[in-house]
Amino acid sequence: MMDWTDRHDRYFLRLISKHAGLYTEMINANALVKGKALHLLEYNPEEHYVALQLGGSEPAVLAEAAKLVESFGYDEVNLNVGCPSERVQSGSFGACLMLEPNLVRDCIAAMSEAVNIPVTVKCRIGVDKEMDYDFFKHFINVVSEGGCNTFIVHARNAWLKGLSPKENRTIPPLRYDMVYRLKEECPDLKIIINGGIKTYAEMDEHLKHVDGVMLGREAYHNPYILSEVDQRYFNDAHDILSREEILHQLKPYIDGLREKDIYLSHLTRHLLGLFQGQLGARQWRRALTDLARDKSAGFEELSNCLKHLQLIR
Repeated sequence: MMDWTDRHDRYFLRLISKHAGLYTEMINANALVKGKALHLLEYNPEEHYVALQLGGSEPAVLAEAAKLVESFGYDEVNLNVGCPSERVQSGSFGACLMLEPNLVRDCIAAMSEAVNIPVTVKCRIGVDKEMDYDFFKHFINVVSEGGCNTFIVHARNAWLKGLSPKENRTIPPLRYDMVYRLKEECPDLKIIINGGIKTYAEMDEHLKHVDGVMLGREAYHNPYILSEVDQRYFNDAHDILSREEILHQLKPYIDGLREKDIYLSHLTRHLLGLFQGQLGARQWRRALTDLARDKSAGFEELSNCLKHLQLIR
């Protein structure tokens, strides 16, 4: 989710669900430790529970980065070894690290020693075209020796060559059964499943076999899917806000952006999917796209987009 799940998006998603855990996009540990790019750690306090994903392959650097993450108040630090992007591979981190489980174990051990917050791992079930459960299980066993007991598993292989990141999310086949088997054989580990999950029926089925479900692109392109999460999975019976009510709750946030001279387009790009599947959704997206060109736009102009949608209905 690099270049997608920024702090503006996470603030918006938190209005839809109070309890779903939120994860940042992956941040290069070197950018924090060597580049001193601490602005990348900025977030809104309303986002908690929020975890920060790191990318890297140097134990000492990752340990220092984890300390920074903890000092900023994040609830969890996650090492992403599942991203297949060639841009990530060129830095010797991401999914290519699944070929080096001992190194990942050492990274996790260094991070766990450095911080008190949970250190978790996001990975795939394998690398390239070989569907080998023993490879997957060996990777998990070795990395868990470093002190990680929570794994978020995208149930596809990562093809390091020949597929784009987008194709890597659709072409390698989903093998949920491998993730289920891992949980069955490693009951002491917390296993969270990811990949291709789009409905509550699918979530319910997965939760019969694993400890949790992560939504990625679906939560971005159809964010209102999170509206029932609190009631269904967290026993919180608060009223579910309508899409329109969620937009109106954004007013103080938008006013704050304008006071800081941050353009509304930084937020509106995350709102495009709010009316996904609803009458007028296309017109809503078009209105927001037009609004993004207005550098002086604020909440009033966003409200006008909503009025336009209501007229269509």
